[in-house]
Amino acid sequence: MKKFFIVLVSILILIWFLVPILLTFLYSITPEEDYYNPNKILPSRFTFKHIKDLLILLGAWKAVIRSIQVAFIAILLSFLLGIPASYALVRYRFKGKDSIKLLILLTRTFPLMVVAVPLLMVYMRLNLNDTIISVALAHTSMVLPFMVLLGASVFATIPEEFEEAAMVDGLSRAQAVIRITIPLSIQGLTAASIIAFVMSWNEVFASAILTLTNRTLPAYVINTAYASTDVYKFAAGVIMAIPAMIFMFLVRKNLVTVWGLSLK
Repeated sequence: MKKFFIVLVSILILIWFLVPILLTFLYSITPEEDYYNPNKILPSRFTFKHIKDLLILLGAWKAVIRSIQVAFIAILLSFLLGIPASYALVRYRFKGKDSIKLLILLTRTFPLMVVAVPLLMVYMRLNLNDTIISVALAHTSMVLPFMVLLGASVFATIPEEFEEAAMVDGLSRAQAVIRITIPLSIQGLTAASIIAFVMSWNEVFASAILTLTNRTLPAYVINTAYASTDVYKFAAGVIMAIPAMIFMFLVRKNLVTVWGLSLK
């Protein structure tokens, strides 16, 4: 009975999450005459016209490329800055380490919208406003605390004895980390990169404030698609979801450490 109840609750939760996604995709390929027909439950035919128009005629494909570029720059910078910091928090003992962890966590109490306007003023002085780099730097500041904390939790699962054994064999600490610790941590770090990608991909406020012509997809959707009819809004939702889903599919084998999933 208990097992049946757990399965039933799991199915209901799955339906709760999947139904809006399925409806969004369904309405995105529904002809407008069927969508606005109250007697129609299912469309009489399917069309990709709205997605095609949004991507090609309205130029959303450019925003998609910019969003991917911004997300990968933010992930790269977060790795370069966050992985050494997270390793130091786990492996080294020094005064104030707990306070530093708390400060890193407290940075997330400031919404990006609070710092977006000051960032805009700084970027204008540096001639970086309305550029992909400006949005990527803003997203890095948003993603970096999560990368540090998640990276620390991943490194904490790797026994330090592995590195010590490698150093006994003649490797330096840096070589031991690169050859031993990083490969053992790759699944957890990949899962952390997924979280970073999704956070950057879905962020809208910084792009809307910092750019006018080089907007990422969420900011573009708010500015363009939301002024269109409902079917184009659903098409925009599908366009926003597909790249993130593709990214998760490509790294699906590395979701074990953080989420406990094993997808083949």
